[in-house]
Amino acid sequence: MNSTIDFNSLSDIAQHFRKDLLGDNRSMKDLVLFFAHNRTGKTRLSMKFKELGKVLDEDTNLHSRDTLYFNAFTEDLFYWENDLENDSERFLKMNSKSMFFSGLHELALDSKIAVFFNNYVDVKFHIDYENSKVSFSREIVVDEETKEVENIKISRGEETLFIWSFFLAICQLVIDKDPAYSWVKFIYIDDPISSLDENNAIAVACDLANLLIVEDAEGKQKVSVKTVISTHHSLFYNILFNEFGRRIKSKRYFLHNKGNEGYVLQTTTDTPFFHHIAILSELRKVADSNKIYTFHFNSLRSILEKTATFFGYEKIDKCIDGLDDEVLFERALQLFSHGKYSVFDPKEMGEDNKDLFKRILNSFLEKYEFYLPKIFVEDKQKELTA
Repeated sequence: MNSTIDFNSLSDIAQHFRKDLLGDNRSMKDLVLFFAHNRTGKTRLSMKFKELGKVLDEDTNLHSRDTLYFNAFTEDLFYWENDLENDSERFLKMNSKSMFFSGLHELALDSKIAVFFNNYVDVKFHIDYENSKVSFSREIVVDEETKEVENIKISRGEETLFIWSFFLAICQLVIDKDPAYSWVKFIYIDDPISSLDENNAIAVACDLANLLIVEDAEGKQKVSVKTVISTHHSLFYNILFNEFGRRIKSKRYFLHNKGNEGYVLQTTTDTPFFHHIAILSELRKVADSNKIYTFHFNSLRSILEKTATFFGYEKIDKCIDGLDDEVLFERALQLFSHGKYSVFDPKEMGEDNKDLFKRILNSFLEKYEFYLPKIFVEDKQKELTA
């Protein structure tokens, strides 16, 4: 049965998660997984959890810690040097001052990173540990001859996957009980899939589950290291819900930010978070905010395709059959959802097309009367009264 728990602060929630992971034999969990919209406090919560595991000496110097974490601050440890003067030698710089990179040269990390990175993209890399930089190259075919182009700047999605693979390689050292990471008692992962398409989001979720889940001496599955995972990405959450939920002891939540009234954790134990419902909620928020971009038509078309599949229709036009201006709606869906619109360089639509998007979305919601769970209704009410 689902329940809600009120908290005054993110520190209180971090304490609660630690109790979930370190409780008695009956209540102890291997993993905490929770969903929360952006600007709810996920990244700050990950830092609160990490801070609770720090022990300082008498001089306030760090004596010990217990959490290996991945969040936006981890991604910020990498930044590009674009060689603006010569436009030839581009590389990803690593912040050598961070403890995240301590002693990595001696751990032969390159091969471990490559195992993960090459699952996602066909790009080569070289880590210069002395100068704390990473260079990339890619093979291309010119006149039927294969050539390697060096010092390339990879896409934002590829960059995200490289940093994520870097982190997974360190997780592998933790799982393998490398002495350099014997201090790790918890892994905390916050939103690792920014800038990724749905295919890579699914791949990352499955790879993460396969990495963390191991078998004990009795053949029972468990998580190798106690882990917390948070995300605002509904598909990513849904994959992890299914992958972990059927295999290990886990706790799953929705996190609500109530502003000055604190926070609420809503437990969920029986029903996965439906991807299309989440997208509809986000599209409704987009429509209300009037910040509508061309790529939002892709999301709307995706919903119609899922609805068509559910009802056994061959084409999505059946989903708008009978709606006012259905011919106009169909043309708009075809035009905008097949255009070359980048999510990395989004273009806001004009007012006429924004109005058209709202009309299609509202007509579709009125026709099919989708049920939006309590989490979306509460978030909507909060926005209207803010």
